[in-house]
Amino acid sequence: MSGTSIQNAIRRLRFERGEMTQQALADACGVTRQTIIALEAGRYAPSLELGFRIADALGVRIEEVFQWSRAP
Repeated sequence: MSGTSIQNAIRRLRFERGEMTQQALADACGVTRQTIIALEAGRYAPSLELGFRIADALGVRIEEVFQWSRAP
C-alpha cells in the first residue's frame, strides 16, 4: 500500500508555530510520536476525532490541515 488519499500540512503547520515538535503535538493530541510521524509521511489517515484534535492543537480549522484527493 502506497499511502492514503488524504494529504496533510502537519509538518508545515508545526514549523509555523514555533517549530512545535512531533512529541509536543503528539502529547497535545493524546497519541504517540510514531502516530504523528506516520501521519506526516502520509502512511496513515487519522480518525475524524484525531483530525479535529490535531487541528485544535495547531490552532487552525481542520480544512487547513487535511485535504482529500479523489482517486482517478
